[in-house]
Amino acid sequence: MDLEEKINLAARWIAESERLVIFTGAGISTGSGLPDYRGPDGVWTRRDKGLPPPKPKVAWDQVKPNPSHYAIVELMEMGKLNYLISQNVDGLHAKSGIPFDILAELHGNQFFMKCLSCNKKMLFEEAGWDKSKWGPGYRTHPVREGQPSCPHCEGRIISSIVNFGDPLPYDELEESMRRSENSDVFFVVGSSLVVTPAANMPGVAKQNGAKLILLNKGDTPYDHVADIRFDNLIEEVLPPIMEKVRLMVKSS
Repeated sequence: MDLEEKINLAARWIAESERLVIFTGAGISTGSGLPDYRGPDGVWTRRDKGLPPPKPKVAWDQVKPNPSHYAIVELMEMGKLNYLISQNVDGLHAKSGIPFDILAELHGNQFFMKCLSCNKKMLFEEAGWDKSKWGPGYRTHPVREGQPSCPHCEGRIISSIVNFGDPLPYDELEESMRRSENSDVFFVVGSSLVVTPAANMPGVAKQNGAKLILLNKGDTPYDHVADIRFDNLIEEVLPPIMEKVRLMVKSS
């Protein structure tokens, strides 16, 4: 299939889907000025070449959701999005308007803490956590006397960021796996799919009968099993897909 045929088919599958699951990686946030990891100029790609990491194009406090994030919001508003699974910690999906009940941030969110007892999420400000005094609040950091506790249950609160060696949030991981198993279309946007266990989910979806659409610039372990594979920039593919989905949903 040529690019136009693939865009048309992907749009039709999405428009007809009843249990669409979208899975995003760092590639979706490059349009917001953030570097990805394994893209052509990604953090790990440059490291492997002996180069310094790429510099973000904008300051962290100025990073905003881009049109690709809002395309997913539009799918939600159309009633098409069943669940969104993200490996990103930038918080841009939540900022764009995706509610936490259909969003799994498997590697955490830099703006949120969570309680280890009641599992509630809260902004650092809501928790009364001053990073300049208490540090970033990572799971591996020792508990210090007087540090804030959960305003809901007095349990220990930590940064929701999942560092190497930390366990993934069990509830979100379990729900992501369940939604992947039940999906009819699984759409990967901007992920090289090499960080497990998150990267296992496209395979779980495919094994359970979902159509697998893969949009990523660069190789992934699922290239040979994807039903539609786009080796393109997201900005070249997602807008025309959305344009066609709008027309199909409107006319249905």
